[in-house]
Amino acid sequence: MNLSSLSASSASSHPLASFGWDEGWEAEFASYAEQGLLPGRVVRVDRGQCDVVTPVGIVRADTEFVVPRDPMKVVCTGDWVAVDPDGSDPRYVRTLLPRRTAFVRSTSSKRSEGQVLATNIDRVVICVSLAVELDLGRIERYLALAMSCSSGEALLHRSALSWESGAQPVVVLTKADLVPDPVALSYLVQDVETSAPGVPVLTVCARDGEGVEELAALLGRGTSVLLGASGAGKSTLANALVGEDVMGVQATRDMDGKGRHTTTTRNLLPLPGGGVLIDTPGLRGVGLWDAGGGVGQVFSEIEEFARGCRFHDCAHEVEPGCAVRAAVDDGELPLRRLESYRKLVRENQWIVAKSDARMRADIRQDWKRKQAEGRAAVEAKRGRGSWRPAPPR
Repeated sequence: MNLSSLSASSASSHPLASFGWDEGWEAEFASYAEQGLLPGRVVRVDRGQCDVVTPVGIVRADTEFVVPRDPMKVVCTGDWVAVDPDGSDPRYVRTLLPRRTAFVRSTSSKRSEGQVLATNIDRVVICVSLAVELDLGRIERYLALAMSCSSGEALLHRSALSWESGAQPVVVLTKADLVPDPVALSYLVQDVETSAPGVPVLTVCARDGEGVEELAALLGRGTSVLLGASGAGKSTLANALVGEDVMGVQATRDMDGKGRHTTTTRNLLPLPGGGVLIDTPGLRGVGLWDAGGGVGQVFSEIEEFARGCRFHDCAHEVEPGCAVRAAVDDGELPLRRLESYRKLVRENQWIVAKSDARMRADIRQDWKRKQAEGRAAVEAKRGRGSWRPAPPR
């Protein structure tokens, strides 16, 4: 047996194997093991302290020693950490192991900050309630973030379960019992599948168990995070997947079907069939955070059409020879998809530009170019000149 086989065997028999411990984490932790520290995974963070599952059980630890200047590197549910051994009082988290992936959204702050919602995840389960009208644009927004789900650290060790640049997305339509007509339900699924090309779309009714077994089989390996608006049924679904009531739930409001924010912290839960699940509070807003690659994957058909545009930097708005707008005119591409794509591209550019001076300059130059082209097009229509695109930058 070679060294790699010994390492894999050691990792698989480790007390934390059911929480995602593997030979990669074992290698990352080796230097801290020599210092007598314990490995652990954060299962909950609360007011500067966290609960960490370790080989000796769940311990409470202070995060004082790992308070960084960068808000993207605060301790988060899903992190692997090194903590003080038994007998330490107080007990501290001494360091974070490099993250493989992280689900990040922009904050409501005007500053260029992101908020990490969960780390070291393999799948993003986007929960969408069928109790309210489907918001396909919001689903596309979640997908763009999921497909861009990476931290920039330890990417060479990213799990084989990962979906290209980030985590594998899954869309779960919850409360399927509220759409008893199977034909109507199938149309809703088709609408979501059109907005999520290549992404599994499942229907679930957690209260009666419909679809839960199929979803549990899909989540049986790696780490999955449940995301969605309040009232989407995430905690009810988490209870169904775990097999017991580990998360509190409340009824949604009758007036609008929205939830009451019963879940207030992010919690990591082991699943009986394998894998772990992170349940999260309902999200009011889902701002993009450096999700350009994810937007391209979500709207892959638009990127494909764009290869036929006359100009390589076509904005798919007024330029002649635009293959994307031609696809809309021919009925090959829904106008709603193109409008959603434009919106997310603009938003992501703005987010990136907040922390990138060169990007800000490029955006200003692009706007000036478009304004000049717009004026030239108006003049051409009036017969005072001919419209020509500005030369590429």
